[in-house]
Amino acid sequence: MDAPDQNLITDVRGVLVGNAASPTLKSGVTVLTSDTPFTASVSVMGGAPGTRETDLLAPDKLVDRVDALVLSGGSAFGLEACGGVAEALRRAGHGFQAGTMFVPIVPGAILFDLMNGGEKDWTQNPYRELGEAAYRNAATTFDIGTEGAGYGALTGTLKGGLGSASARVGEITVGALVAVNPVGSVTPENSRHFWAAPFEQSGEFGGLGADPSSGHSGAPFGHKIAALQQTNTTIAIVATDAKLTKAECYRLSVAAHDGIARAIVPAHTPFDGDLVFGLSTGIVDLPEDRATTLAHIGAVAATSLARAIARGVHAARAEAGDLLPTWSDA
Repeated sequence: MDAPDQNLITDVRGVLVGNAASPTLKSGVTVLTSDTPFTASVSVMGGAPGTRETDLLAPDKLVDRVDALVLSGGSAFGLEACGGVAEALRRAGHGFQAGTMFVPIVPGAILFDLMNGGEKDWTQNPYRELGEAAYRNAATTFDIGTEGAGYGALTGTLKGGLGSASARVGEITVGALVAVNPVGSVTPENSRHFWAAPFEQSGEFGGLGADPSSGHSGAPFGHKIAALQQTNTTIAIVATDAKLTKAECYRLSVAAHDGIARAIVPAHTPFDGDLVFGLSTGIVDLPEDRATTLAHIGAVAATSLARAIARGVHAARAEAGDLLPTWSDA
C-alpha cells in the first residue's frame, strides 16, 4: 500500500477542500467539494448527531449526486454554513436545474464547540459567511490542526483539530478528513502515545509507537473524558476515486467508523454525534469482484480515518484562551 503525495483527502482525484475560521469565535467550517457532483452516503453511529440533508443520502432515496459536504463547528448554529455553501454554489451555476434556478445539494454535520473559550455572543449567526469563505478557499491542498471545523475542537484531555490522511490500493486512492472533538481521548491517560499508533505511517504523528504500559483491556471510562453534560462529536468524510454506487458509499462509511473506534476511547458514546460521510468521485472502475475490492477499500478507509484523527490532534497549535493543552505542549 503506497502513500500518496500529500497524505490528504485531496489526493483522491476530483476532491477539493477549503477551510475558514474565526480566532475570536474559536470555531470554523470545512467544505469538501468537486468540479463535478459526486456520489455520497452517510453512517451515523453517535448518540447526539446534528445534521442537514443526510436522509437523502440513504441508498433508497432519489438524489444520487451531491455538490458539497460541510463539516462545521457551532452546534446547531453551524448548520447555517451549509446555506452559505449552497448559495455560493448556486451563484456558480452548480446544482440540479429547476427552471431557471440551480439547486445545489449540500449535506452537512456539526460538532459542539460552544463551551471552548471563544466569544459566542454574536449578533448575527457567523456560520453562513464562514461556509461561503470555506467554499471559496477549496483547493487541492489545505492545512490541518487548528483549522476549519477543527479550529475550536477539544478531546477529553487535549485540544482537538482537523485531520486528514490518505492511502493507495493499487490504482485506487482512499482518503479521510475529520474534525476531532470527542468526549473520549485520543491517547491513554498521562501518555503522549496515540491509540492510533499501530496504523501510523512514516512518523506522521510523532512516531512514538504504542504505549507499552496501556491497552484497551482496561475499562474505557477509566480514562479521562470530557464533562458528560456536554455534547461533543467526531465528524468525518472518507473518499475514494473508485467508481462506487450510493449503496457502496454507504458500506464505505460504515466500515470507516472502525477508524474512530481505533483512535478514540471511548467512541460512539451517547454524548457524541459521531458521523462518517462516504463518497466516490467515480474515476476508477472496480474489478469484476466488486465486493472483495469494496471490503479492501473499507478497511483502508478505517485505517486512514484513525490516522487522520491522530494527525489532527498532533497538528493542533496553542492559542490564547485555550481550555486544554495541545499534544505538543501536554
